[in-house]
Amino acid sequence: MAGLRALVTGGASGIGLATARLLAERGARVAVLDLQPDALPEPLSGHRADVADERSVRGAVRAAAQELGGVDILVNNAGVGALGTVEDNPDEEWHRVYDVNVLGVVRTTRAALPYLRASAHAAVVNTCSIAATAGLPQRALYSASKGAVQSLTLAMATDHIDEGVRVNCVNPGTVDTPWIGRLLDAAEDPAAERTALNARQPTGRLVRAEEVAAAIAYLASPAAAAVTGTALAVDGGMAGLRKRPPRQD
Repeated sequence: MAGLRALVTGGASGIGLATARLLAERGARVAVLDLQPDALPEPLSGHRADVADERSVRGAVRAAAQELGGVDILVNNAGVGALGTVEDNPDEEWHRVYDVNVLGVVRTTRAALPYLRASAHAAVVNTCSIAATAGLPQRALYSASKGAVQSLTLAMATDHIDEGVRVNCVNPGTVDTPWIGRLLDAAEDPAAERTALNARQPTGRLVRAEEVAAAIAYLASPAAAAVTGTALAVDGGMAGLRKRPPRQD
């Protein structure tokens, strides 16, 4: 990936930081767009951006593109979580989550497209979720937003294929990120909750951020030049496998 220029939103922690680091390790020049981009490790550069604000996004993308000399790769990773059934979140929370998780992808891609069209190797990778395709308990709002991201990925891939811009997404399972850590801390029994989260993935453990980053890096790389409109699951088999329950002796 030497010589390629990448933007990663939400790149200051979790999956985003793991992705930014991996792209840089593989030779790309990487700019992180984040609400708190101040403590990034070298050689990553940071630009403050709120994906829920159009002016903020346009300014940050413009500044990052000027710094890098263009944009070849955009990783739309910024997002927020939400808990509850359809009864549990008011309209205001639905609007807030959609504004970040869905419109955040729209705003950043819209701002980056002029640079991507000028690239000989243009790739967009959206961080989606297994929640887009599996019915998870207490995740109605989050699932709906990620379902929209997967559909948006397909639409974008179709719209921009003739412009040489590939668009794909990754669908992680439950990833051991700071957000999951906060959910566990807030649980009545954090150890039991972690055990339950581990058990719902056939591998029996949470996905690591670095494993999702590896999938994103593949989809963003020239090795995936024939891949577009694809959702790549990194979920420990959660989407497709059905293990038999252990025998009860």
